[in-house]
Amino acid sequence: MIHELSTMSYNELIWKKLSSHYIHKGPWATLRTDKCEMPSGHIVEDYYVLEYNNWVNAVAITEDNKVLMVHQYRHAAEIVSLEIPGGVIDHGETPEQAMRRELLEETGYQFDDFELLSVVYANPSTANNHTHCYLARGGKKVQEQHLDEQEELIVETFTIPEVKQLLMDNKIAQSLHCTGLFYALVKLGELK
Repeated sequence: MIHELSTMSYNELIWKKLSSHYIHKGPWATLRTDKCEMPSGHIVEDYYVLEYNNWVNAVAITEDNKVLMVHQYRHAAEIVSLEIPGGVIDHGETPEQAMRRELLEETGYQFDDFELLSVVYANPSTANNHTHCYLARGGKKVQEQHLDEQEELIVETFTIPEVKQLLMDNKIAQSLHCTGLFYALVKLGELK
């Protein structure tokens, strides 16, 4: 495929925000509407934006080379989802601190070896947050789960070939987690 060079620079695609108005502010999500001007001069009266905290997730590999995953009910989709551990970055935390905390809370495993694989957006057209995806290695079970009030998780371990098969069989529905697994499998030399 041949890409044609445009005479327009990428910065010329940026919309100008003329005003913002908050419709809802909640602990997990905030909804605002922006009035914007497109580069063409067209005015977009109501562009809805969901504001969320940034997130973290990790492909967490134990010291015996198993991948930690969790089963969790996701009410919006009404599914029990097989996922990699992760969660919200709390105020004042770095992404790595949040990931270390989430792994310990959700799985009871402690990790000291973290490598940032990617920073991705779930849906940059309507949501403003991003997810830091990590590869964590050498996890050791040091405690039982310490879950939030609205969390109920079942932890399960899988071999890397089993995780690859789960992906091939479309058994992992969370797109951000599929993305993290893709980057980790590439980093581990498991995809060619």
